[in-house]
Amino acid sequence: MGLITETGAGLPNAESYISVADATAYHAGLGNAAWAALASDTLREQALRKATLYMLQTYRSRWKGVRTTSTQALDWPRYDVEVPDVGYGRFVSILASNVVPAEVRNACAELALRVASGVDLSPDLERTISRETVGPITTEYEGGAAESPRFKAVDRMLAPYLCGSSNSGRLVRG
Repeated sequence: MGLITETGAGLPNAESYISVADATAYHAGLGNAAWAALASDTLREQALRKATLYMLQTYRSRWKGVRTTSTQALDWPRYDVEVPDVGYGRFVSILASNVVPAEVRNACAELALRVASGVDLSPDLERTISRETVGPITTEYEGGAAESPRFKAVDRMLAPYLCGSSNSGRLVRG
């Protein structure tokens, strides 16, 4: 079965934010040989589906704007998404409601590369160890440590499109 890629139309059956061809071009441009080394496009499609599912689970409540339709399978495209670094003065730019931003597509490709490299994007979590000693080795985790993996490069790539990110706006006192 071929991968169904979101085109910006709000497809009810979309499975990925980026096509295999576009992900391959993205990784080739960055010299990510691990993507090209995958045995087949079927493996690439599977990695892109898993990356998209991760994005849905992780970012769904954090995206700016609202989904364009109630029937679309994925979170993008969206209405009313301000782009903070585009515009002039107090006139902000609003992203067109029929596009999936390049940063969203590229983040999906980045996450798919991690999947293809054997990284579990959403591993099951165990209890956090506060202190464990086995012979001469002691393991102790700092309080407040992240319990699940974070992909800082992806978070930074998506920051302009997330609520509450450092790029979401500025506070002005009158």
